[in-house]
Amino acid sequence: MRRIIAYLIRLVVILIGYVVGSLAASAFLNVLFLGHFGYAPEPGQPTIAPALYFSVPFVALFVAYFAFMPSAVVILIAEVLGRRDWLFYALGGAVVAVVFLGFAHNVSDGDFDITGTNARLAIVGSGMVGGIFYWLWAGRWAGSWRREPLLDTES
Repeated sequence: MRRIIAYLIRLVVILIGYVVGSLAASAFLNVLFLGHFGYAPEPGQPTIAPALYFSVPFVALFVAYFAFMPSAVVILIAEVLGRRDWLFYALGGAVVAVVFLGFAHNVSDGDFDITGTNARLAIVGSGMVGGIFYWLWAGRWAGSWRREPLLDTES
């Protein structure tokens, strides 16, 4: 019974880490695009911070939606192999972003394709940031459910 509880706790930690990574990737994209369009968080502009309060969670919904399946594969590989280094998660986030870009390119709708080099690099960078923030929350203990034997006292 203790083993099942340990698995459920690990699953909750993974899901919270995924939410944290999605929010971090969204915040990184928002800040990059605000900087690209010339908006800077200055004391005289009180409208940028409230806009970020709305846009970061909103964009995070799309980030989480499009990155779910490739991220699940990367997380599963990390859990099975017990990878705990930040570089694995940063590169895994970049791979997830590249998979999304490939998906966006292969969709029949031409307006969904991302063709700008700066936009592609921003998406890959946000995938790396999301991977690093996932590592901060959940990746540092990857595979811990396999390494520590939990004895069942009921059997």
